Amino acid sequence: MRQPSRLSIALLTYSTKPRGSVVHTLALAEALAEAGQRVTVWTLGRGGDCGFFRPVDPNVELRIAPFPDVSEEEFGPRILRSIQVLRDAFDPTGYDVVHAQDCISANAVNRCVRTVHHIDHFTTPELAACHERAIVNPYAHVCVSAAVAGELLDGWGITATVIPNGVEVQRFACAAGPAGAAARAAWRLRLGRYVLAVGGIEPRKGSLELLEAYALLHRRMPDVRLVIAGGETLFDYRSYRARWQQRAAELKVEPVVLGPVDHDALPALIAAAGVFAFPSTKEGFGLAAMEALAAGVPLIVSNLPVFREIFTGVARFADDPAELATQLGAGLAEPDVNAREAGRTLAAQYTWSAAAQRHLKLYQRLA
Repeated sequence: MRQPSRLSIALLTYSTKPRGSVVHTLALAEALAEAGQRVTVWTLGRGGDCGFFRPVDPNVELRIAPFPDVSEEEFGPRILRSIQVLRDAFDPTGYDVVHAQDCISANAVNRCVRTVHHIDHFTTPELAACHERAIVNPYAHVCVSAAVAGELLDGWGITATVIPNGVEVQRFACAAGPAGAAARAAWRLRLGRYVLAVGGIEPRKGSLELLEAYALLHRRMPDVRLVIAGGETLFDYRSYRARWQQRAAELKVEPVVLGPVDHDALPALIAAAGVFAFPSTKEGFGLAAMEALAAGVPLIVSNLPVFREIFTGVARFADDPAELATQLGAGLAEPDVNAREAGRTLAAQYTWSAAAQRHLKLYQRLA
């Protein structure tokens, strides 16, 4: 098969922190570079960051625009400043393809391909306008699932190319195997038996619903803890987190909030979990959930169309906190061995090399 000619590709993202679209950007960049393409990742270095949350293949060129904190800056102006700083830093000269991975980076460039990871509905005026422009202005669109592509078609009449995420299967499978035994044991010694959620405390992750479910579960399984990892975000969720903490006190439960977890420590944390909870109210694919499957951990997800598309046959589904509690308890008490093996098989089908090749076909057609 004839190999595509070498392209110069700019991938743009809004942060160096470990959020889903940033994880996607780096993994795609590395896979494209491995396929022989010239790839540069452009981003904002928030809070003094000079590098990403993990090492990046040296074959990928990095351009990080300093984005210093401004005391007491409100959220809307911060969004506009983010766009302006990235716009001022970005030099489009010499690129065959400019590919933005979020609404901030899509607003910072004049002409781009855009990956729509999921559809949001913002109330902050600046962000709502940013979101709309980042959908209608790009000349081509990628979605990571057919469900999101359907939303884009129904809401805007835009036809997107569906290219699913890849998964670092080996990284999480190793954490679940003999080589990861010591690291798993260390997490279990620290945390005991636990339900794990990754993504922080925020509305889109269904954090309040998970808290209600955990309170129900805790009555039946008082030895099980709820552990929440992650939480790096651009958005201001302080009021939501305050409500979450108040509700935890009212329910008399004490979840363990780890905050951001080191990149190298995350696979063992996932592999050591009794069950992985992913009760999101809105997602584009569910990369963290797929990583849990790669580690052989029972998976419970909310009953969203995108999750039905991707996880049918390998996960348990829940519509509300009561059902979520029931399914969490079932996953802890009687893990479905067949579903576990099917989950590992499913995760292995999603590779970044395949995602890169599909992106290259799109880029060639566009170029």
